[in-house]
Amino acid sequence: MTSPDTAAQLTADPRDAAPQFVLPLVVRIEKSAPPARTDALETAARAVLALLSDERSLSRDGVDGEWARAVRDWQDARIRKVVRRARGAEWRKAAALPGITVTGAAAEVRVFPPVPLDGWPRELVKLQVSGTELDDPGPPAAPEQGRPVLWLNPALEMSAGKAMAQAGHGAQLAWWALDQAGRAAWRAAGYALAVRTAPRERWAELTGSGLPVVRDAGFTEIDPGSMTVVADHPALRGR
Repeated sequence: MTSPDTAAQLTADPRDAAPQFVLPLVVRIEKSAPPARTDALETAARAVLALLSDERSLSRDGVDGEWARAVRDWQDARIRKVVRRARGAEWRKAAALPGITVTGAAAEVRVFPPVPLDGWPRELVKLQVSGTELDDPGPPAAPEQGRPVLWLNPALEMSAGKAMAQAGHGAQLAWWALDQAGRAAWRAAGYALAVRTAPRERWAELTGSGLPVVRDAGFTEIDPGSMTVVADHPALRGR
């Protein structure tokens, strides 16, 4: 499965003729206490799932939630996500806008309803997109058995912000691939997931497994068509 937002730019795609939207995510990075990289990646992925399943993003019995039209327009074009960073007063201003804040072990990520590519709210447009560099204090523990894992390509170097967006793509592909029962179970579990770099010797197996695979469009940092994430949800194995 290929990520519809990151897909190949080598062929014409009718979605390119549609107005382009972006899903903004803002990660809180205070100078004195930045979150660990893996915590930030996992929290960003969970934030995307929270937005997708929020009642405001859905249509029920023909009635749109307040974000449903924006989410639809975003999904009808290329599914772009952009991660920016904020601290102090910047974070407080961002947190006052309509959106959802998701917390991890220490990370905080706020996700906002999609906006036009050139129509960011002024409180967000000023925030930096570059320089989102985070580290883990040590190697992340092995994922809990039975937990969905978003496997990152071990051959790619990505900034924390780029990797957060890619993890969000992987979570979204897994969400789309699940049936209603699978989504309900994941929601009830608080969208539990892990983000890990795949062992090099397993990457070919993972990408050939039939699980959802994110392919990047190459707008930033990496080459077009690069496989960035495999979404390994237990409910999708063997389909």
